[in-house]
Amino acid sequence: MQHLAASHPKFAELIARARPFEVKRDRSLRPFDALAESIAYQQLSGKAAATIFGRVRALYPKRKWFSPELIIATPDETFRSAGLSRSKTIALKDLAAKTLDGTVPTRAALERMSDEEIITRLTTVRGIGRWTVEMFLLFDLGRLDVWPVNDYGVQKGYAKAFGKKKLPKPKELLAIGERWRPYRSMAAWYFWRALDAPEKISAGRG
Repeated sequence: MQHLAASHPKFAELIARARPFEVKRDRSLRPFDALAESIAYQQLSGKAAATIFGRVRALYPKRKWFSPELIIATPDETFRSAGLSRSKTIALKDLAAKTLDGTVPTRAALERMSDEEIITRLTTVRGIGRWTVEMFLLFDLGRLDVWPVNDYGVQKGYAKAFGKKKLPKPKELLAIGERWRPYRSMAAWYFWRALDAPEKISAGRG
């Protein structure tokens, strides 16, 4: 945080009034489960998504982890009855297939890969775009230098924290973010937090 605070007085002010950066690497994470949850949550409110995802998990009682084999074997109609849309059902099954064929790396393999290598690999899965993988890198893998320049919350939080009237374009934000390497995940976190305080400065996931 010292690196960020030293970059500009307004950033130091933001850090002082926001809650601390609290993202931690989840070492028990299974990529398949984390990405399946991401697919279920897309374009839904947190409460609605949690309800639907809970129903999907309930299809496999007494199982801590999802099984790609069982996901593929489950009829589409079963997922639809749980509230999962047709497109998300297709995406979930594609994720399962690409987990089984090795396209989706194991947790151990992910640890050896760069952020861009992971993004390239995972965006081949239907329904998973760059933003979804960036959130996976930041919140699930705990990578410290993820910079989601297309995220509206990051753009808006930056503009609010620095008193800008217009939101920065992704290309502009990419250049601005160079000053915060190698802690751009923390910078994104604080720009999300900037939106938590109504008077001065929603936030992203977390």
